[in-house]
Amino acid sequence: MKKETDTATKDDYDSPWKDVLENYFFEFLEFFFPKAYRDIDLGRKYRFLDKELKQVVRDAKLGRRYADKLAEVFLKDGSKTWILIHVEVQGKKEKQFSERMFVYNYRIFDKYRRTVVSFAVLADESEKWRPTGFRYGKWDCEVRMKFPVVKLTDYAAKWKKLEKSANPFAVVVMAHLKALETKRNPGQRRYWKLCLCKGLYSRGYSREDVLLLFDFIDWMMRLPEAAEELFLEEINTFEEEGKMRYINCAERKGIREGLQKGLQNGIRQSIKRLLIKGISPEETARLLDADKETVLKIAKEIRTESGLKAA
Repeated sequence: MKKETDTATKDDYDSPWKDVLENYFFEFLEFFFPKAYRDIDLGRKYRFLDKELKQVVRDAKLGRRYADKLAEVFLKDGSKTWILIHVEVQGKKEKQFSERMFVYNYRIFDKYRRTVVSFAVLADESEKWRPTGFRYGKWDCEVRMKFPVVKLTDYAAKWKKLEKSANPFAVVVMAHLKALETKRNPGQRRYWKLCLCKGLYSRGYSREDVLLLFDFIDWMMRLPEAAEELFLEEINTFEEEGKMRYINCAERKGIREGLQKGLQNGIRQSIKRLLIKGISPEETARLLDADKETVLKIAKEIRTESGLKAA
């Protein structure tokens, strides 16, 4: 186990972003892209075009990991338009991001002949990286694309407004900012995770919203085991004092322990297979993208049990 000077876990921003996009799509547009939001007919349902997006992008080799959603919305004038959302969740600037925005937009238009509006949300920490378009050309021929971009770090200076906002994406942004800020400080991360989760109850959200946003915060702001147990105890006490019972901490703990056990068993089997093939624990750790000390410990146990010799 790593020391508590680190979060001891890898933050995974992809899935939670996709979850909140699916559940709060109109709120997303209202918060980040109000100009588009004002033109949309909110009385008519939007629909996500996951199959259409998958067919277009599955062969693309651009970029690393993003939360992408393609949605069809109705405008107030009765027409339809497609909105392509790119959330850069890797935490690092991507050289090919602008090209990727262009390629996806063009591929969708080429395949379906539909108007596509591309929006980008950048979750990295670089103040200077702010791509807003893509272009190429030669002689008198030129192709150009411009797209609106939101930079999450810009909201750090608007913290007071975020605290007062009832939009779920205010909570999303706050959690993301504090996840970045406390990457190497589990004590501060536990403090802010607790503050943000407690704040859900005072925003007038439904029970369903509290649970969904709690899951987002929980996923974004992972803690070392000891700090996580303390956090769950504090949430449990807070709910008991307020006579609320939204979050079943005992159940969550049991689910996590079950998932962790399953994960460890899977990793253990993978390590054993690689050791049998003569691959060293150091190389195994690199191949599995796992903690080196943990792999060395498991490898030692496996050798003792199976009589395998060191590679």
